[in-house]
Parts: sequence; structure tokens; C-alpha cells
Amino acid sequence: NLRLLLGSHFTDPGKKLLFMGGEFGQVREWAHESSLDWDLLAQAPHAGMLRWVSDLNRLYRAEPALHELDCEAEGFRWLRHDDADNSTASYLRYSRSGEAILVALNMTPIPREHYSLGVPSGGSWQELLNSDAEFYGGSGVGNLGQVTAVEEDWGGLPFRVEVTLPPLGIVAFKASG
Repeated sequence: NLRLLLGSHFTDPGKKLLFMGGEFGQVREWAHESSLDWDLLAQAPHAGMLRWVSDLNRLYRAEPALHELDCEAEGFRWLRHDDADNSTASYLRYSRSGEAILVALNMTPIPREHYSLGVPSGGSWQELLNSDAEFYGGSGVGNLGQVTAVEEDWGGLPFRVEVTLPPLGIVAFKASG
């Protein structure tokens, strides 16, 4: 799933690279002798991909946790990287001020409901992005915009959230307030 791949790329540490045509899911390899296949934007999956990449770019610029500590260990923390049974991965990205973005990926076509993850603070966590949202071309499986953290130690963090991981999808959350 290209939305999952690009979502991971934009939320992982490191600099970002997107080849021409990737922003709308061009099928053929780009060639300098011809123009991009802009006519693909008339098709819903390609228009959804363009919206997805636009929103990824917007989030990347707006959230310091996704870029400030890009090359420093303090900017990244694995939550679950060894959940082979569910084919998931999750991590936190941190800004210099300590704000965190929670990112979780589901690499199977099976939604993962009530999936527990540790977070550094309590209260509401707003769903910033969900690659499975219908307006991106997904099936609409998600978290209704937010989840609530409960005070319970999970993986060395003082709070825990239960999230729904969409099929072949990626979600990102940030503490509200």
C-alpha cells in the first residue's frame, strides 16, 4: 500500500525524498522525455493519493516532533518493533520541547482493534492522520478522531492508549492540550 509506505517515510527519522509522480501514484516510471501522467488525477485513487501526500507535507511542516530532532537519538523511541504476530510497528517522535507524536503501522489487511500502546502523557490524543480515511481512498477504519490515555504503565511509559490500527494503514496521534 503506497499510503502506508509514504506515511512511514514521512514520520520516520531522516530526510524525505519523493520522486516526480509519486505524489499522485503515477504508475509508470518518470521519464524526462515526457510529462507526468496528470490525467490520472481524474481517477479517485490517484486524487486520494495527492490529498494524502499534501496532508503528510502539511503535518511534517506543522509538527516539530517530525523534523526537529531528525538526526538525534532523543527524537525517536520505538514502542513496538517486534510484534511479528500482528505485523505492526509503532514509535514516538519527539520535538526539542518534549512534545510527542505517536505513530503506528499495521502491515496486514486485518484491522487491529484495541491495540495497546504506551504514551508519555494522559488525556486525549488527537488522530492527526489516518491513511485509511475514505477521502484518501481507504475503507474508513479509524479512531473517530481521538483516543484517551489511561494512567497505566505500558512499556516504560506512564500512560496507555488503545487504538484501532486500520488495515494496511498508518495512524498518527498527538496529545491534545
